[in-house]
Amino acid sequence: MFFIKRFKVRSFEMGLHFRDGEFRGLLTPGDHWFFDPFGKLKVEVASRRTAFLTHEKLDVIARSGALKGYAQVVDLQDSQRGLAWVDGRFAGFLPPGLHAYWLDPRKVAVEVVDVRNPRFEHDESKAILRNATAAAYLETGSVGRGCVGVLFLDGRFAGALEPGPWAFWRGAADVRVVEVDLREATLDVAGQEIMSADKVTLRINALATYRVIDPRKAVCAVDDFKQALYREAQLALRAVVGGRDLDALLADKQTVAAEAAELLAPRASALGLEVASLAVRDLILPGDMKELMNKVTEARKAAEADLITRREETAAIRSQANTARLLAENPTLMRLRELEVLEKVAASGKLNVVLGDKKLAESVLNLL
Repeated sequence: MFFIKRFKVRSFEMGLHFRDGEFRGLLTPGDHWFFDPFGKLKVEVASRRTAFLTHEKLDVIARSGALKGYAQVVDLQDSQRGLAWVDGRFAGFLPPGLHAYWLDPRKVAVEVVDVRNPRFEHDESKAILRNATAAAYLETGSVGRGCVGVLFLDGRFAGALEPGPWAFWRGAADVRVVEVDLREATLDVAGQEIMSADKVTLRINALATYRVIDPRKAVCAVDDFKQALYREAQLALRAVVGGRDLDALLADKQTVAAEAAELLAPRASALGLEVASLAVRDLILPGDMKELMNKVTEARKAAEADLITRREETAAIRSQANTARLLAENPTLMRLRELEVLEKVAASGKLNVVLGDKKLAESVLNLL
């Protein structure tokens, strides 16, 4: 007859029986016959191969108690989220609301998590974060090696994050993570023009080595701790260089750097930093000052050379005077000296002696 309707529910399905829009119960697998002369009967078939039962009237179906023994109902509050596992594998997240999953044929488990603790931590976090739906529910990131993450929740400091991945529930709090490098770093303080105590304008290049010792203070004390340290290093160098003459600066750059580092240390500590060293690399003079310094150096070197020459001449004259006095006091030494000179003259080549004066000839014979 046309008023008799047959509905077949297969082994992996479950029928949802509605009459005149009202839920009347579940239809188990098998054939079902209904008398429906007015066409008010409706049967919807739900596959149990799909782990969760999804229906617009799930609240009515759940309250009826018909799901008992066939499905498990989970009611998640606004402060809760669900982690769904199907056959031992993570299947996705469940938002607040009513959910129902079949007890058979698949093995389903729902883990309820309280999101009032915004930090998401789980033993299987790697598998969970790889899920395609993770980005819709979690804010994720990672802290690099040698760094620390300064955590702020709703604008307030909430702790530090160790190196590695992190995740927070979306909507649970306004999350901000600032990554701070704890490794030793260098800061190049270049091209700073400073006037010395004797009114000479020079340009100084310095190099500061520092590291972060208090990440929270480094992030909260100033907007950019690197830029702040740069400015403080400039002021320290300006204070030290401005109190010295040019000659003192050129003579001992190490002392200048040490005093500047001593001035910089307290301010760096207030920024959560520790200055390991501060070195002056270059002191660059203006072009006209370079020429003047070159002239001064040239004059100084010329004076030193002239002094050495005069010292050597004086020593030579003094030696000659001593020799003359010695020869005058010892005639025998004078005679030997004459013979040495004559021997050198005779050995140097052909010697012609012209004697025109008898007295001179006798003197030469006596000498020989």
